Amino acid sequence: MTTTTTGPIEGYLRIDPEVRLEGDVATIDAKSVYYKNMNEAIRGAFAEGAKKVVLENVNGQRYIGTGIKGKDLRIDVHGCAGQDMAMFMDGPTVEVFGNAQDGVGNTMNAGKVIIHGDAGDVLGYGMRGGKVFVRGDVGYRVGIHMKAYEDNVPIMVCGGKARDFFGEYMAGGMLVLLGMNTRFPEGPLVGGYLGTGMHGGTIYLRGEVEPWQTGKEVGIFTADEEDMKTLQPVLAEYCEAFDMDLDAVLALPFTKLVPVSHRPYGKLYTYL
Repeated sequence: MTTTTTGPIEGYLRIDPEVRLEGDVATIDAKSVYYKNMNEAIRGAFAEGAKKVVLENVNGQRYIGTGIKGKDLRIDVHGCAGQDMAMFMDGPTVEVFGNAQDGVGNTMNAGKVIIHGDAGDVLGYGMRGGKVFVRGDVGYRVGIHMKAYEDNVPIMVCGGKARDFFGEYMAGGMLVLLGMNTRFPEGPLVGGYLGTGMHGGTIYLRGEVEPWQTGKEVGIFTADEEDMKTLQPVLAEYCEAFDMDLDAVLALPFTKLVPVSHRPYGKLYTYL
């Protein structure tokens, strides 16, 4: 693999990033690199036989890992990942040692995303499989349109707090909010319109939620023993990713939200 640095784009962006390939590990310096060129370099590294790509100096570049297939592939991101990371991804593991912007896991099929900081809005939009673990806080409309099909059940665990419309229009999968690793300790666990339009899947909240915060489409229950049997292995995997104490996570009871109807807006449509 060549290592090339060429002239700037618009005066500040290098055309080709510096790529260092040692064995099956490729290291890419993303500093001042246009996102398209960086993503081409990632694909090129995997095509050359790399199993792991380490991205250094990432500063908002978009579409990291988008469309990449392969269960044995891995991308380490050092810096702040841009929008739509892991979109359409099918198998790899992406670990971000920093924050991530909006749209993580957009229509993701399989694989795992681990974010050691905070993340933005619309995480897991239309997510169809795989896992997304966020250590810190998340934004608005997280888990929107998550869905499941046969053995494909997407899972998202957020360790901090969330804004409005958490689990909006969920059609399947598992969405978990812990409220632990947050920058807003005095704020509510989650915002309003929780589960609005939800017609499938399950939301688990570590703690309680007020009925006024939820959409009328969901029912509020205390997670029982069977729920915890399902939830605990997921939390154990999450805790391992962030070196957290599972017992501390389980120290508070969990609330479960499930839809009360599979067609919450059926009466709003006219059928001929």
